[in-house]
Amino acid sequence: MLFAYGSGSPEPAPAAAYIASRLDRLQILLAHRPNVSYPTYAAKTFATLDQVSDGRLTVHFITGGNDHEQGREGDTLTKDERYARTREYIRIVKKSWTTREAFDHEGEHYRFHDFVSDVFPVQQPRPNVSFGGSSPAAYAAGGAEADIYCLWGEPLAKTAEQIEAVKAAARAAGRTDVPRIQVAFRPIIAPTEELAWEKAHRTVGAIKQRRQAGLVRQHRNGIPEVGAPQNTGSQRLLAIAEAGERYDRALWTPTAAATGGACAPSTTWRRSTAAGSASTGT
Repeated sequence: MLFAYGSGSPEPAPAAAYIASRLDRLQILLAHRPNVSYPTYAAKTFATLDQVSDGRLTVHFITGGNDHEQGREGDTLTKDERYARTREYIRIVKKSWTTREAFDHEGEHYRFHDFVSDVFPVQQPRPNVSFGGSSPAAYAAGGAEADIYCLWGEPLAKTAEQIEAVKAAARAAGRTDVPRIQVAFRPIIAPTEELAWEKAHRTVGAIKQRRQAGLVRQHRNGIPEVGAPQNTGSQRLLAIAEAGERYDRALWTPTAAATGGACAPSTTWRRSTAAGSASTGT
């Protein structure tokens, strides 16, 4: 379960701790933006949450793709500067999780001396680090530091290009391994393929009606719902949607277009009543 972050949203870490203390198996994906706390403080927070959840934590680092949203909490760095800061931030968090001896750090964005934590994660050697982004600066930072690189669903050929860019960035950073890839879709599921497509069109119709009626929130995850998106991922989705509605077997872009690139495209599925599973539409 993703515990999301926005400038005006509830703080996700205590919310995740509350849920973790009451559920035994739910895996926690905690979103965190580096501009909101010092990395040594964040490392202790994450380690504490991993203790509370008995090792069920993954941290998803969000660099921030909207200047206005970042400025709400005092972040005035440019996009590329934010990615460089995130890369340094993740390195510090990892070291804080795994180092039992006090250490110093003299970096571009952070400087401290003689730090050692008294709380360490349950997971060994440490929890996984998740990361996302679709720009060259994002590939460089995530390719260097991420265990899991997150992409929005795009046509297969474009997704393959992004995966290769992540792998190349990992090699350029001197890694001998590469991040695992997570791709997000919005599945639309029904008993038959025909019903799934009907449901898909109803879904887009509902999105458009809500926007026209002014029923959408003023901010989506803290990001204004007006104007063209600044983040490369949303820009890519809108360009893909403009070029065509349907790709590969069942990748359908109107949901991404209707939300202004705020979510991944949809894929329609039909349920298999015999196996109790789902299969992609043709």
